[in-house]
Amino acid sequence: QVQLVESGGGLVQAGGSLRLSCVFSGRTFSSYAVGWIRQAPGKEREFVAGVSWSGSRTDSSDAVKGRFTISRDNAKNTVYLQMYSLRPEDTAVYFCAAKTSGTFNYVYKDPDEYTYWGRGTQVTVSS
Repeated sequence: QVQLVESGGGLVQAGGSLRLSCVFSGRTFSSYAVGWIRQAPGKEREFVAGVSWSGSRTDSSDAVKGRFTISRDNAKNTVYLQMYSLRPEDTAVYFCAAKTSGTFNYVYKDPDEYTYWGRGTQVTVSS
């Protein structure tokens, strides 16, 4: 059974930085594409960033492009989300999600495409 455990969230002032981590277990990590999806109170889930199984392809939403970077270390079964220049509107619960992608070196941007989800980590940005 695939398990995803997020960490690294917290309270930070606007303009600050955080790095989220997501540790994957239960299957062969390098077979899975991974994404970060966030959900603010009263809002829909929102794709933030994704990385292909190989790590060679990444994508991010326009809202975070240039501020957030996703990466993965297949030797450590871990995906990271480095967040810079945080804004109050980045406040949300951040979820790590995974989907087996076979040989397709693809980034999935639709949250509904992901099969496995972590429990999330809270990020709060104060103004």
